[in-house]
Amino acid sequence: MNYPTREQALEILHEFTKTDSLRKHALAVEAVMKAFAEKHNDDPHKFALVGLLHDFDYEIHPNAPDHPLKGSEILRERQMPEDIVYAIQCHADYLGLERKTLMDRAIFALDELTGFIVACTLVKPDKSLSQIESKSVRKKLKDKAFARTVNREEVYKAAEQLGVPLDDLIPFIATALKPVASQIGLNE
Repeated sequence: MNYPTREQALEILHEFTKTDSLRKHALAVEAVMKAFAEKHNDDPHKFALVGLLHDFDYEIHPNAPDHPLKGSEILRERQMPEDIVYAIQCHADYLGLERKTLMDRAIFALDELTGFIVACTLVKPDKSLSQIESKSVRKKLKDKAFARTVNREEVYKAAEQLGVPLDDLIPFIATALKPVASQIGLNE
């Protein structure tokens, strides 16, 4: 199958996503998805594309189910392979789609938790990913006032569907973010 290059995907992201924070989120989820694919001997490029593009349409379609359904239409018009489009749809639990592949389950599990771990890191004095520990992230998950837009139920459900304990996912994500730390406003 013919997949777009990272540069082509970045062009799509930048065309539709103007805010720095959402672009940083895309880069963060891209890095984590790529690392997850590598760990599981899957295709890192495909996984990275899903991570990079999963929220590309959020600024123009912020409401469910327009996001990601209308974004999916844009991707199809641009000949994006259907497995990428489907996986992107799978990150939206409200669509009720069956997560058939590891890639489908990974974007659902890694999207919200990556955003939450970034938020946890940003409140650290030195903004260092090396200081992220499962215990402190779990404690912050219980604090509903912290990063209140993160859906806690989805975080737990997604980890369960992925079959990876949160205590394993949290340090994995923190480590996977280190190569892009400076690009997303963090320190290693």
